[in-house]
Amino acid sequence: MAGHERVRTEVVSGLPGGEGSREGRWIIPVLVALIGAFMAILDSSIVNVALPTMMRVFNTDTATIEWVVTIYMLALGVVVPLSGWLGDKLGFKLLYILSLGVFTLGSLLCTLSWNVDSMIAARVIQALGGGMIMPTTMSIIYRLVPREKQGSAMGIFGMAMIVAPAIGPTLGGYLVEYVDWRWIFTINLPVGVLGVILSWFYLPVFPRREAGRLDIGGAVTAAVGLFCLLLALSKGGDWGWSSEAIVLLFYTSAVSLGLFIYLELTQENPLLDLRVFRYLTFTLGNVIVIVTSIGLFAGVFYISFFLQVARGLGAMETGLITMPGALASGLVMPLTGWLYDRLGPRPLAVAGMLWLGWTTYIFHHLDVITPTATLYLWVILRGLGMSLAMMPGQTAALSVVPAELVGRASAITNIINRVSSSFGIAVLTTVLNNRTAMHAAHLANEVTASSLAAGEFFRQAGLLLGGGSTAGDQARTLAAAYLQGIIARTAFVRAIDDVFIIAALIILVGLLPAFFLQKGSGAARATFGGE
Repeated sequence: MAGHERVRTEVVSGLPGGEGSREGRWIIPVLVALIGAFMAILDSSIVNVALPTMMRVFNTDTATIEWVVTIYMLALGVVVPLSGWLGDKLGFKLLYILSLGVFTLGSLLCTLSWNVDSMIAARVIQALGGGMIMPTTMSIIYRLVPREKQGSAMGIFGMAMIVAPAIGPTLGGYLVEYVDWRWIFTINLPVGVLGVILSWFYLPVFPRREAGRLDIGGAVTAAVGLFCLLLALSKGGDWGWSSEAIVLLFYTSAVSLGLFIYLELTQENPLLDLRVFRYLTFTLGNVIVIVTSIGLFAGVFYISFFLQVARGLGAMETGLITMPGALASGLVMPLTGWLYDRLGPRPLAVAGMLWLGWTTYIFHHLDVITPTATLYLWVILRGLGMSLAMMPGQTAALSVVPAELVGRASAITNIINRVSSSFGIAVLTTVLNNRTAMHAAHLANEVTASSLAAGEFFRQAGLLLGGGSTAGDQARTLAAAYLQGIIARTAFVRAIDDVFIIAALIILVGLLPAFFLQKGSGAARATFGGE
């Protein structure tokens, strides 16, 4: 079925450039659309480093301040399903401008927030705009760029997806430490205003499609189902996976999403047309989206976690180590897009999965004494693998979808991306906690007070801390506490290593669908001219 869809031509107007620049007239609009996408992704990671400062300024506790991040993630997921219908209703240019405007307004309200409640409310407004930006940007790209150039365009788009979450902690750490924590939101204001102005002048006007009536049942069930699912995945580790609240959230999510699927398959005008999964390449491409999303966030999250917990680095120092990998990936992404246009998705996706799986696996050698130069090399190699693995699957998935369904198909892909990222972090964090406890128990059994190594350690510690007395109670207490710290840190490092082995195995699952990817021709193609 994939690769045989009839091409639907879409006429767009208002493209910059003269008649002689037709082939490259999509580049400036794509770069303009990336302004909002970059900002929305950046705000998913830049805020984390400011939470301790916000907790102190707003005089609140950890559980409350975490909602500044959690509510943003929840609101992002809830609004994405509406993006396709709104794009058809309003036009994707107008929807993009409105979304970026709402996001910028939310950033202003975050800057002006006076307590934690106002901050959480402002983050909801910010996310309502940010959640629309990503699928709208993808829809614009597929409506604007000729099919034979879509790989190159998605390569440029991939730069924002890869680089933004990596530089967020570094930029946020710098602003919090050297400027002011509110500037993590204030920097969005001039960029957002500039993006709105440029979008008005440089984004073309796309013909509107018949949107039909809003599928209210689908919108409600999708919102409830995604909200409960994302909240359960986010809070399962804190509240307990078997707690009544988490079980109820999963149950509500399953019922709501099950009802949503039934409604979408039986409605004449569904909110999300799930029939796009009939296109084999769309389904296979989204399987790759799942594993690469888990791979991306496993790298960003757990490498940073290791550096901060095991090696005691700050957020900014951690970001400086992980950033070269993102920059390498971002720089190579356009080359990947260029190769996609010439080779198709299959060879790139297969090579990318193998490369990303291997470079994720090598992180299971991490230790507190791993040289920093080695870390730089590993993150750069992994970044190169990410650029090869991520772009082909997502690009191929949307390339086989008919033009009239691209907006809603991109919403589906964004939902899958968001849910799989949260699911991956939830599962791998549970693995991390369980393996840490297992390794700690194993080490504690090996290092007992009666063992020769432990006995010698206590004797030497007693000589050092007790001023020559080997029986000092205070010296033994201090030595025991120190030894316990060593055991805890060693157990954590070993558990992190286990997490990277599991993450590598998950990534390699993407090899099978990668072998069957095809370069489709069903997505929107642009012919330059008037309406």
